[in-house]
Amino acid sequence: MPTTLPRFVVCASTLAVVGSALAQTCEVRSGPQPPAVVELYTSEGCSSCPPADRWLSTLKSPDNVLALSFHVNYWNHLGWRDPFATRETTARQYLLKEALGAKHVYTPQVVLNGRDHRGWHGQRAVDLSGLPAATAPALRLSRQGDVVTAQVAATPGSAPAGELAGYWAVLQDGLLSKVTRGENAGEDLRHDHVVSLYQPVPAWKAAQGGGAQLTLPARSVQRVAFVVTDPGLTRPLQALVLHCPA
Repeated sequence: MPTTLPRFVVCASTLAVVGSALAQTCEVRSGPQPPAVVELYTSEGCSSCPPADRWLSTLKSPDNVLALSFHVNYWNHLGWRDPFATRETTARQYLLKEALGAKHVYTPQVVLNGRDHRGWHGQRAVDLSGLPAATAPALRLSRQGDVVTAQVAATPGSAPAGELAGYWAVLQDGLLSKVTRGENAGEDLRHDHVVSLYQPVPAWKAAQGGGAQLTLPARSVQRVAFVVTDPGLTRPLQALVLHCPA
C-alpha cells in the first residue's frame, strides 16, 4: 500500500545505480526537459486497435517519451476477455473523458500530454512534444528491493489550485496473446508498455513538495513510472520511468 512521506526538495540530475553486499539501490532523477506522456487506450477485443498497439511499440526512446498502454474492459462482451484490462485502467479513461468534455470513450484513443491526439498515425518519438519545462517539478525515483519511492520537489506558486497529484504505472513489455474469439479471432497480438498496475496517489500541497511509496508485486518488475499531474489526475506535469537491472 502507498504511504505518504515527509515533504522534501529534490534537484534534477541523472541516473545512478549504487550497490552493496547487503542491498542495492537503483535511482533516476528528472532532467531539464520533461518527456512527452503518451497514453493509449486499447483492447484486444477491438479490431481497430492492433495498428495503434504496433505504433506504441515503436516509441522506445526513454529520454523524450513515456508510453503507457491502458487496456480497457468494456469490449469484453464481444467474445474475448482482454487479459490485460482492469477496472482501474478503464476508470482512468472515463476520468479523462469527463476532463476533456467528451461524450463517449473509444478505442484506440491516444492521449498526448493530457489532450486527445488523433494525429498519431506515422508519428515518431521525436515528433511528440514534451511537457512544458516551466511547470514541471523535479522528480526522483529510487528502488530498494521491492519498494519504489517517488520524491517530488516543492513548486511554490506554479501548480493548479496549489496542489499536485500523481500516479504509479508498472509497465510490461513483450506480452503476447493468441486471440481465439471476438473481433481479433485468429490474431497473434504483441503489446509493449502495458500498464499492469495503475495506482493513483492523493494530492499534496505543491509548495511543500511530496512523495509516495509503492511496493511492487512479487513477480519480477523492471520498469516503473511515476507521473506528476494536476489535482484531478488528468493533466501530466512531469514523468519519469525507473528501469533497474534485473
